[in-house]
Amino acid sequence: MTSDDLQRPLEGVVGGKTAKVLAKSFGMATVNDLLRHYPRRYAQRGELTDLSTLTDGESVTVVAEIESVTVRPMKQRRGSIVEVVVTDGKGRLSVTFFNQAWREREMRAGRSGLFSGQVSSFRNKRQLSHPQFLLFPEGVDDDPEAIAAFAGALIPVYPATGSLTSWQIAGAVRMVLDTLGEVADPIPEQVRVTEGLADLGRALRLIHRPVDFAEVELARARLKFEEAFVLQVVLAQRRQQMAHLTATSRSVLDGPMLTAFDKRLPFVLTAGQNSVGAEIEKDLAGTHPMHRLLQGDVGSGKTIVALRAMLSVVDAGGQAALLAPTEVLAGQHYRSIRTLLGPLAERGRLGGANDGTRVALLTGSQRTAQRRVELLDVITGDAGIVVGTHALIQDTVEFRDLALVVVDEQHRFGVEQRAALAAKARDGTRPHVLVMTATPIPRTVAMTVFGDLDISTLSELPAGRTPIATHVISTREQPGHLIRAWERVKEEAAQNHRVFVVCPRIGGEGIDGKSIGGESREDEVGDDPSETSIASVLTVAQSLALDLPDLRVEMLHGRMSGDAKEDVMTRFADTARSDGIDVLVATTVIEVGVDVPDANTMIILDADRFGISQLHQLRGRVGRGVLPGLCLLVTDADAGSPSRERLLAVASTTDGFELSQLDLEMRREGDVLSSVQSGRRSSLRLLEVVRDEDIIDRARTAAHAIVESDAELTSHLALKLAIGSLIADEQAEFLEKA
Repeated sequence: MTSDDLQRPLEGVVGGKTAKVLAKSFGMATVNDLLRHYPRRYAQRGELTDLSTLTDGESVTVVAEIESVTVRPMKQRRGSIVEVVVTDGKGRLSVTFFNQAWREREMRAGRSGLFSGQVSSFRNKRQLSHPQFLLFPEGVDDDPEAIAAFAGALIPVYPATGSLTSWQIAGAVRMVLDTLGEVADPIPEQVRVTEGLADLGRALRLIHRPVDFAEVELARARLKFEEAFVLQVVLAQRRQQMAHLTATSRSVLDGPMLTAFDKRLPFVLTAGQNSVGAEIEKDLAGTHPMHRLLQGDVGSGKTIVALRAMLSVVDAGGQAALLAPTEVLAGQHYRSIRTLLGPLAERGRLGGANDGTRVALLTGSQRTAQRRVELLDVITGDAGIVVGTHALIQDTVEFRDLALVVVDEQHRFGVEQRAALAAKARDGTRPHVLVMTATPIPRTVAMTVFGDLDISTLSELPAGRTPIATHVISTREQPGHLIRAWERVKEEAAQNHRVFVVCPRIGGEGIDGKSIGGESREDEVGDDPSETSIASVLTVAQSLALDLPDLRVEMLHGRMSGDAKEDVMTRFADTARSDGIDVLVATTVIEVGVDVPDANTMIILDADRFGISQLHQLRGRVGRGVLPGLCLLVTDADAGSPSRERLLAVASTTDGFELSQLDLEMRREGDVLSSVQSGRRSSLRLLEVVRDEDIIDRARTAAHAIVESDAELTSHLALKLAIGSLIADEQAEFLEKA
């Protein structure tokens, strides 16, 4: 087999029936797909699986010993049940067969084997439903498949499904490896020699057919490095490509707007804000487009830094666009920028500053008449700063001179969206791009995902920011504490303070008890929208309105119109209004960017439904003024469960960087680059970005050296092929969102 044969259809190697099952179960189409399906772990005949680690609902393959076999008639119908109890020496697992009495003859006590199925519980007994099994051979006359599967000291255990067992996957892998010849290697020979790595063919054989764990580690080291290396080559190529793009220098010393704005600020910029501002100013003065990631913890002042960059561009005669993922956040940015600028945002209007500009807002739900006014200000250049959602990308939006694109919460936008906005720059040049994220990123993730961006970090909070106290309330163990929490809500409202109540759902049940219909929104979290026990905005708002009749309770969620959201946020933020809002019951639509200084209390219901970073971002909506913040995490999760531990971790610190590292360690490694951020399956199979920083570092150095000497990879065809596969993969789409 040559390297091209790795792309051969599986059908021609393992047979049509097996290929069809592999495609249905795992989406495998080629030989390479199968060989990259690495064992989850390795079993040894003398070592039994710890049955206490099994959880209901998962498909597992366990190594266990048969303890007892019983046959009994079924009570409700004809036939018999064979119940086999297997053990690891401590725990027990029931393996049940219906109307298969002959199983009693082969299932002899004391014999061991592999048992595969879905774990469930019945009458407090753990069992495998619809199990498949393969017993370890006792002699040469036993099953030849079993003899082949267990010929080695280590037994590979693969991720499997109910219709495809681990040993069936092992059989398919054996068929492929038996015909595998020399393969071209995507890692150049000089890199392999320097790093002391096995070649690809050997690594694939060792990962699937190891003699001992030393061979497993040898294979894993090589395959991990390959994953990091191919990713880093992609990033190095992109960085080099961007170096050849041109942009207009947007440098003006002591520009009038920026100078006037700095004088208006009621606070002193932090050292970090000044430092990052200087980095951005230097980028804007260059003739290559800035491509910078600005990250910082909740409340670190990223918006001020971004606004100063936008004002600098406007002083230089250009326009700046701020792209936000939701209408609520776009509206918040629009109001915040206008408030911060004051007369500087009202040029040409009564009371406006002559050396100022205008701020436009474009969203999908705007009324036609208002949209026309905003579009005119954008195309004429009267609006130097344009804030909007995806509506900014539409063909009808034309800029006079787009110089800077600021993308807030970058992971919610795809490459097509960002490219469409960047294409609105004039004369074939590229605008400068500043990407912001409110979720602190550990260095290893930044190296892996954002390696083609310059990274600026705000690690200190502005002076005067009040602390936020966070407590976990268990509805099972501390029902009285929840009652006290609602009393606290009344007390805060009596002092004209604002309170958030956050729910995972908009609501499957309407106020009249009937389904409100509609599709699930991205501001809903959890696994099953039909679960009625999960707190929802509609039901909680209704209950609070009845239980706290003296308080003004309103809702905010993703199904509301843009005008309705805007009205609610305005009334909630303004404590002087007679029609103001005391308690806002909302989904995660308020997660990022919402700034209400008088909001000092937040209650998050079913808090175990949210991730660590999400809880930290939600918590950041309170304590933004002079009032100390309070965040209560309400849960019915069991004490000691992973969900409860996650909440306790959030309550233990307000350091976003510490929490982001913990979040990374607690999640499945594939989630780092997949559905949590991009909605896509990760292409990383072995690389662990939390623990493999050294590998990523070395791969990055090697990748940059290769690209520097051969940017088009004309001398590295196997590497070029691997990159082509990556670009075609879902992972590349996430990389492009950087």
